Amino acid sequence: MKRILQIFVLISSCSFMAAQDQLLKDIDFDSVKDSIFLDRKESVIVCRLSSEGFKVQKSLPIKYLDETSSGIKETKNGFELNNNWMRSGYSAQFRFEKKDKRIRLIGMDRYEFGNAANDGSGESSVNLLTEDYIGDWNYFDHLANNENGELIKIPTIKIKMPFRKIYLQDFNDEIPYNFTSQCADLYEKYKSLEMKKRKKS
Repeated sequence: MKRILQIFVLISSCSFMAAQDQLLKDIDFDSVKDSIFLDRKESVIVCRLSSEGFKVQKSLPIKYLDETSSGIKETKNGFELNNNWMRSGYSAQFRFEKKDKRIRLIGMDRYEFGNAANDGSGESSVNLLTEDYIGDWNYFDHLANNENGELIKIPTIKIKMPFRKIYLQDFNDEIPYNFTSQCADLYEKYKSLEMKKRKKS
C-alpha cells in the first residue's frame, strides 16, 4: 500500500511541475496555435481560439484554486486543469468540440491521501463521454491484523456515472465537488459491503 501512496505522490509532483498558467496549443485543429490560460485574478480559465477569431471563452469563477500547485497543462486532445492541495486534488480534462465549436469538459479524476492512517485514500476517474467511472479506494480497519489495524483495499468500483454536457462556460467548483460527493457516497457504500464480506469470512 505504501507503494500506491508513493505513486500518488509522484503523480502529484509531476502535475505540479508540468502545470502552468499559460498554454499555446492548436486545440481547434486549424493548424494555428490557440491561447489557453489561467487568470488567477479572476479565478477563471480563459481560451482564445483562432477558429473563433480569438474571441474569449472562459469558465465561471473557480473560487478554490490552490495558489502554488494549480495550473493547466497540455493533453493529447486538449488541456486539463490541475488543482491540488495538501492531501487531495483533482484534474478536469477539456477538448474542443468541432460540431458545437465549444470547449467541453470530457473527464475528471481525483485522489485522496486520507487521514494519517490513510483511511479513505485512493483515486477515481470519470469519462464524461462514456459515463464510465472507476474508483480504487482504501479504508483502515482497526480490528484487522490481530487488532493492530490494516489498510484494506476495496475492490475496484466500476459503474456508470452520468453527467449532463458541461462546457467551459459552465465549469466552476460545483462540477468537481459534485463528482467528489458522488465518489464519497460510492466509497461508503462499497466500504460497507467489503466490511460485511470480511466479517463473514
